[in-house]
Amino acid sequence: MAKDTKKELRNQVMYSIYVRNYSEEGTFKAVEKDLNRIKKLGVDVIWLMPIHPIGEVQRKGTLGSPYANKDYRSINPELGTLDDFKSLVDKIHAHDMKCIIDVVYNHTSPDSWLVENHPEWFYKKPDGSFGNQIGDWWDIVDLDFGNPELWDYHIESLKYWAGIIDGFRCDVAPLLPLDFWLRAREEVAEVKQDVLWLSESVEPSFTVENRARGMISLSDSEIFQAFDVSYEYDIFNDFIDYFEGKSTLTNYLEKVNAQEYIYPDNYVKLRYLENHDRARIKSIIGNRTVLTNMTAFIYFQKGMTLIYAGQEVEDENRPCLFKKDEVNWATGYNLSDLMSRLYNIKKNPIFTDSTYHVSSPVDDVVLATHTKDDKQIIGVFNTKGTAAAVPIDIPDGAYINLISNEEFNIKYGKLALSGMPCIFCTN
Repeated sequence: MAKDTKKELRNQVMYSIYVRNYSEEGTFKAVEKDLNRIKKLGVDVIWLMPIHPIGEVQRKGTLGSPYANKDYRSINPELGTLDDFKSLVDKIHAHDMKCIIDVVYNHTSPDSWLVENHPEWFYKKPDGSFGNQIGDWWDIVDLDFGNPELWDYHIESLKYWAGIIDGFRCDVAPLLPLDFWLRAREEVAEVKQDVLWLSESVEPSFTVENRARGMISLSDSEIFQAFDVSYEYDIFNDFIDYFEGKSTLTNYLEKVNAQEYIYPDNYVKLRYLENHDRARIKSIIGNRTVLTNMTAFIYFQKGMTLIYAGQEVEDENRPCLFKKDEVNWATGYNLSDLMSRLYNIKKNPIFTDSTYHVSSPVDDVVLATHTKDDKQIIGVFNTKGTAAAVPIDIPDGAYINLISNEEFNIKYGKLALSGMPCIFCTN
């Protein structure tokens, strides 16, 4: 784990925006207009998905993937100008939020500035042509980190952007050498302190497949040496498998508990129900009561919460990366008030530094606890949205559900759960 990673990141919420599809305008200025709403939702960090120009050669879809980067040091003109971008960052800061950007350092578009100016920095296939090592990524070409000059170029780019923003979400970070990330973190710190480093870690199966190809593919344990926050792809498939009937709730919860002893004391996982690479959670969990429970659960989990723009209105459509495909803000549903209440709960200092444990005392119910010294906060979440009598080993008496501010009672060592989530302090 990065030695200076602050546990306070566990009290924070991140909001992910794909600028192109966030609004009809698809611009920085349109995002700027919405900052009051985002702040009210309860957000500490805004993550802007790639803001750089997109390659035109071998494009996927009509507009191309933002992860097929054409120039690391300029702004995609479709989104606005550099001044527009700086204005947005300034406004984000004025709302007491931080801004991080996506950096995609494993590969570029086939017509990138680097291809034209430094073709020697790229991976070559046996026939000497450009290519990539992941077959379905046919719109990009891989960089070769055997070139020390490439390290210098990337780090100089990071330093430049660190002069404007507050951190980086690093795309497929495990595919790059750990020593590169360690050096990058150290040198960027010379430009700006307290830069936030978020790694898109990868699924265990993808790691095994990549290593079989002879590629670098860092484990989460390795990634945590250089990054503050890591995706939870190590266990996310187990979560989805449960809701799709492929696995058990107990299996998933065992994986959550294992994180408490396989990672360093200051580990911070990014907790989410969805992201831009995964199906919208509403398309998997259609029951609104269950969705309410699982939304409360990701806020309660040990780590930083991620909200993907549109999740708060229960949008079922995952916006396509390769064309204009706007978030549907007019679904008629809205979880914003719930998220705002959960955000306030998440600011409780116990979430910063606690012993975390999850269990399932009765079928389809998650009982989660954060414990620190003589303090404890408990969360009870129903994965079916039905009433249940949940055994809890705390004194009988009256308690307050922090989500609804309603009083309830523990009687004979059991909580009569209505089907809605319940979070409460025991003292």
